[in-house]
Amino acid sequence: MAVSTAKVALTGLARKLVLDGLLDDDTAVRAWESALAEKVPFVRYCVEHKLVDAPIVAQLAAEEFGVPVVDLNALQVDADAVKMVQERIIRNHQALPIYRRGKKLFVAVADPTNLQVLDEIRFATSHSTEAILVEADKLARVIDHALEAADTSMDMGDEEDFEDLEGLEVAEEASDDDPGAMDVDDAPVVKFVNKVLLDCVKRGASDIHIEPYEKFCRVRFRIDGVLREVAKPPLQLATKITARIKVMSRLDVSERRVPQDGRIKLKLSKTKSIDFRVNTCPTLYGEKTVMRLLDSSMSIPLEALGYEEFQLDIFKRNLFKPYGMFLVTGPTGSGKTVSLYSGINLLNKVDINISTAEDPVEINLPGVNQVQVDERTGMDFSKALKAFLRQDPDIILVGEIRDLETGNIAIKAAQTGHMVMSTLHTNDAPQTLTRMVDMGIKPFAIATAVNVITAQRLGRKLHSCKHPVDVPAEALLKEGFTQADIDSPDFQVYGPGGCDQCHEGYKGRVGIYQVMEISEPMRRMVMEGKNAIDIADQADREGIPDIRRSALRKCMDGVIGIDEMNRVTQE
Repeated sequence: MAVSTAKVALTGLARKLVLDGLLDDDTAVRAWESALAEKVPFVRYCVEHKLVDAPIVAQLAAEEFGVPVVDLNALQVDADAVKMVQERIIRNHQALPIYRRGKKLFVAVADPTNLQVLDEIRFATSHSTEAILVEADKLARVIDHALEAADTSMDMGDEEDFEDLEGLEVAEEASDDDPGAMDVDDAPVVKFVNKVLLDCVKRGASDIHIEPYEKFCRVRFRIDGVLREVAKPPLQLATKITARIKVMSRLDVSERRVPQDGRIKLKLSKTKSIDFRVNTCPTLYGEKTVMRLLDSSMSIPLEALGYEEFQLDIFKRNLFKPYGMFLVTGPTGSGKTVSLYSGINLLNKVDINISTAEDPVEINLPGVNQVQVDERTGMDFSKALKAFLRQDPDIILVGEIRDLETGNIAIKAAQTGHMVMSTLHTNDAPQTLTRMVDMGIKPFAIATAVNVITAQRLGRKLHSCKHPVDVPAEALLKEGFTQADIDSPDFQVYGPGGCDQCHEGYKGRVGIYQVMEISEPMRRMVMEGKNAIDIADQADREGIPDIRRSALRKCMDGVIGIDEMNRVTQE
């Protein structure tokens, strides 16, 4: 028996039972080894084999860890809380979710030293956990009843919930022959990754960030343009989570030294699928994974994007011109792609030939010839444009004008009877014209080709729980409101409230736009080499509101708040 004692180092309650003389060393070691062999918790084994009494063990744990013993029979077990955790975890660890309060799950356990099960439940449910100490024999009985009740109350769920997590399918993933794909299909890891992807869709997030650090790993969603932490999986599982995502996106699991790009096509139901663009990047403590949600079924009408009526008229008038250049500008994540796709959807008719060059193709558009730009194979924007010109195009969309060659080809196409749509990264519409000149494109070519420029931002919309806020007139004037705005009898600005539906007072996003049609005076100014300030002054004289003024109008309409206006428009 001395040999067994040397092999087993008793910990937690087992060690406490020996120290308090409730079990001798040999009995404790045998019980420990038998519990491991039978894959049951140590405390449950001892109680079931009548080595100790359940009330005594519970009282000992209460004294040792300073927590009260709760009478489990007096608690109402929430079937919905039970269904949040797999039966395997509940039975193997003798840990029963009792009820949920917000994002915290209260779990009945007989051994509070078993931190592993609390971590596993936290990982599986994305809820923080708090242990409730109960007697082991009562816990075993209640677990049987609770699981039976939860099973009989299980419903099929709404179609909106995309059926069950296990029903999710990946259209393509690495085969089992891939040596790097081994050990990444553990049920908890697979379920967690599926849950993260599904939660991203349900919560309307645009991006998922999975980030390993020295002492923790976290998952964040970008919702309405702002990153929010949603989960902290155990650090030791971070590598497996990344590997699982790599398998789903057909990346090289064994390669961790260089960034990789991939794509996941997830079938949510028979009629709905979602694409995720995947990028992994090596960091100090492992690979960070970012996934961008690409909803191929998304079709947003222009009227729903937030354009003011006069802006929408200008947008559509120039969209349906037979030739010229239609530009959309703004920072990354400002909704440029959605604006262009919404325009393309209006133009997509059987008698129109549309070709697009994109990096990457974000949304599949039936009836549109979409080309994926891949500079590794030599297919860049300029080569795609040259090919399009030999494809009898009516409309050409170039994802971005990045260099002089692409710019010159796009201008030439716009001057020779084609409508060319593209994007640039500039702060406002006037700067776009001077940016093209700075790239080396001839001013005369710009002046004759460009029809309209739309600059845009995305701001978080106030939810219906918004409330009026009183702001001193002096502060309002500093923000850019005019005295005439403030003196208007209907003037009122609002701030975020916060309710069960929105949590922080915001729900969805809205576009803030500057739509600048290129007038004859502006064309002359470009050819004369005038700067962006001069062109902006001309736009102001023509009554074209800039981004800031458009944001102020949305503030006065109660669509956004002052803080959000400043976040997205303050230079």
